[in-house]
Amino acid sequence: MAIKVSSKTAGAGPHGEVALARGQVVAMRMWRDEAPSADKPMAKRPYETVGYVIAGRAELIVEGETVLLEPGDSWLVPEGAEHTYRILEAFTAVEATAPPAR
Repeated sequence: MAIKVSSKTAGAGPHGEVALARGQVVAMRMWRDEAPSADKPMAKRPYETVGYVIAGRAELIVEGETVLLEPGDSWLVPEGAEHTYRILEAFTAVEATAPPAR
């Protein structure tokens, strides 16, 4: 059975993200027009994250390595890796997490 989730009507997640399609082993979410910000706190998550930049720029810091993210770029944060994001300009991106982020 197919499940459709429209970004226009999808609910907001606990961190302001748009909760998109979700299955048993993977989930998607969108960060829409995230405002520029200083470093968010470092975090380690019990899931793998892949993402794709739609608009804006950000820096992803993973285990001390800084990567510039721009439109058209994709990225991976391994499960358990210490990381943070620094939003440089209004940022829109889609992420998938496996297993689904809670």
